[in-house]
Amino acid sequence: MADSAAGQETVIEKFMNIDKTEILDRLCYTELVYERINKKLDSKFSKSEIEKMLFDIVAETQEMFFQKIGKNIYVTSRERNIKITINSNTYRIITVDKLNKIRQI
Repeated sequence: MADSAAGQETVIEKFMNIDKTEILDRLCYTELVYERINKKLDSKFSKSEIEKMLFDIVAETQEMFFQKIGKNIYVTSRERNIKITINSNTYRIITVDKLNKIRQI
């Protein structure tokens, strides 16, 4: 029983340590990630379109769909069919993944 309770506390701590406002304020990108995002989404978005789209997705996604595992934060938006991976130390976008390969964003 104690192990189960400790596991639950860890999960709760993970959610409590996620500050959506701080993520939005500090979100950043590398040059290579724009290409990676377009490849993963099979798109040709400009840098500014990618930045706006990901900002909007993070802003509109409820914090209950944010998950911190290790050094990454995962933001899952079923409405937009996307999971965003963010480095929790630098707030740099690492990648995005479609949740369902058939449905479009």
